[in-house]
Amino acid sequence: MVARLNVNIDHVATVRQARRAPEPSLVAAAALCESAGADGITVHLRGDRRHIQDEDLRALRRALTTYLNAEMAATDEMVKIALDVRPDCVTLVSERADELTTEGGMDVRAGVDGVRAAVGALREGGILTSLFIDPEAAQIEAAREAGAEQVELCTAGYAEATLGGLAVRAGGRAARELQRLREAARLAAQHGLQVAAGHGLTYRNVGAVAAIPEIVEFNIGHNIVSRAVLVGMERAVREMRERIREGGESGPATGREHG
Repeated sequence: MVARLNVNIDHVATVRQARRAPEPSLVAAAALCESAGADGITVHLRGDRRHIQDEDLRALRRALTTYLNAEMAATDEMVKIALDVRPDCVTLVSERADELTTEGGMDVRAGVDGVRAAVGALREGGILTSLFIDPEAAQIEAAREAGAEQVELCTAGYAEATLGGLAVRAGGRAARELQRLREAARLAAQHGLQVAAGHGLTYRNVGAVAAIPEIVEFNIGHNIVSRAVLVGMERAVREMRERIREGGESGPATGREHG
C-alpha cells in the first residue's frame, strides 16, 4: 500500500501574510494540490497566527473535497476552534512563540493529563486525533495512554542527517535515525495506532521512509511549496507522490535511500 500524502500549505499563507495581501489564495492552492492527487491538506493554526488564520481553516473546511488535517497546540482555545470547524483530523503539536518552526515532537509523557483531556474532547466531537511525537518508545506509550488514535513520527533527525541529499549509509547517522523510525513505527502499529510521518522530508530523502510499511501517511509542506514556486503546485505535488510511491513499492526499508 502506498502511503497517503497530505500537503501542508502553511507557507502559501506565509507569502500572503508578508504583505497582508489577499493572494496567494489558500483555497486555490489546496484545489491545485487536490487536482494533482494529494490525499489531503494540512495546516498549522499557531497561537501567534503567523501564517494560517482562523478564517483560513473555515474556508478550507468548506472547500476541500478530500481531507483536512489541522495541526494545533493542546490548548483550550485550539480545542474549541477545532470542535467548531470540525477538521477530519487534529494533530496536536508542541509550540513555542520564539521558534522558527516546530522544533520537535511534543513531550506527551510530561503532560499526559493535559493531552488526555484535549484528546478526549476531540474524540468526543468525532475528530480523529493524532499526536506529533519523536520516534521514542516512551512517547508512543504515552500517546496510547492519552487515548490518541494516531501518532505522527517527527522525521527531523533523519532529515537533518540527509541534508543536501546525502545517501543513507550503513552505520552512519542517517541509518541510525532511519532505524529509530522503523522501530517506532513498528511499536506504534503493535499498539493499534495509525502511523504518520513528517518534518523536513524532501524529494531526495522521503523514499527510505516511505519504505517503512507501517507508515500510512505523510505530511509534507515546505519542500513541496518551495518546488512549487519554480515549477507550479500541481507538478510539485505529483513529483512528491511519485517519490513516495517509488519508496513504498521498493519494499521494507533497507537503510539505503531510494531515488
